[in-house]
Amino acid sequence: MKPILPPLGASSSSSSSSSPNSSSSVNRNRQRRRPDLTLPIPHRDTSLAVPLPLPPNSAAAALQHVPILFDELERGDRIGSGAGGTVYKVFHRKTSRYYALKVIYGHHEDSVRLQICREVQILRDVDHPNVVKCHEMYDHNGEIQVLLEYMDGGSLEGKHITQEHALSNLSRQILSGLSYLHRRHIVHRDIKPSNLLINSNGVVKIADFGVGRILAQTMDNCNSSVGTIAYMSPERINTDLNHGRYDGYLGDIWSLGVSILEFYLGKFPFTVSRQGDWASLMVAICMTQPPAAPLTASRDFRDFISCCLQIEPHRRWTATKLLQHPFILRGGAGGVGAGGAAVPAAAQSQQVHRNLHQLLPPPQPRST
Repeated sequence: MKPILPPLGASSSSSSSSSPNSSSSVNRNRQRRRPDLTLPIPHRDTSLAVPLPLPPNSAAAALQHVPILFDELERGDRIGSGAGGTVYKVFHRKTSRYYALKVIYGHHEDSVRLQICREVQILRDVDHPNVVKCHEMYDHNGEIQVLLEYMDGGSLEGKHITQEHALSNLSRQILSGLSYLHRRHIVHRDIKPSNLLINSNGVVKIADFGVGRILAQTMDNCNSSVGTIAYMSPERINTDLNHGRYDGYLGDIWSLGVSILEFYLGKFPFTVSRQGDWASLMVAICMTQPPAAPLTASRDFRDFISCCLQIEPHRRWTATKLLQHPFILRGGAGGVGAGGAAVPAAAQSQQVHRNLHQLLPPPQPRST
């Protein structure tokens, strides 16, 4: 479209007869308009107007998190305890939701408290469907208390899971959460059945980060005695192995393998009791061959356990690689029923959910 030019002589006349009066200038501009070129403005129907969505605002997103105040919580029954602290079931009056409150033992020095606060702050940003969510942290009466997601099914401690399809689904969920943590440079160091929780929907989550460490934030290479010795890797117990080097990520894989094999066998897989003394456990873990799945198990399951329980850490598979293991992949595909007929994937998924649901404790009777 060509620009509209003013009439000839208009420019010179306007420059020669410029006036300080702004109103007279406006009048001259109105007189120079050409009525034949005026375009009518279409009528806008406001009833059809649709507001456009605003672009995301980081400040507004940050305001969406409403902190849960400590005074809004009602402490209930104790639901767990260990070397790190005690866990209580608490009720949030404002939202009528239940949470788990972990009270960390001891009145720590300022440097230790600062380190715990830093780690909990990082863990608050952890967001994965197979990792227990950390919501808030409180410093109440000198005690550090952490508000966690409540898992109504409790832990998998003492569970006996003989169905390999259910065990494959359970292992996949744990590995998914473990792979996520390892990608964020978080090593757990205490993977064991009591730290694996389940809810009423059959979702399994990794819990208890009271002993979790952020490798990228510390100079410690995880060479401390935090964790349960029964599930520790050989090179962590005996520093003479692997030339004194310890990889926390591969240590988590060993602990996972021991836990999964314990679920399948229904007992601790070593020849000694897991409540045994330090010396007997050290000999069993460091100086004997790693436990293996029995020959009655499938070849895929036996190989999966072998990929986790290798004396040499570099021979263990990572969590991300284990997610591609045939034993894990077959859990999402069709399987074979007792009669040899193929089982559709949908039916198998329902069966896996029922198997996991059977792990839950019976519901408690309602109090009148």
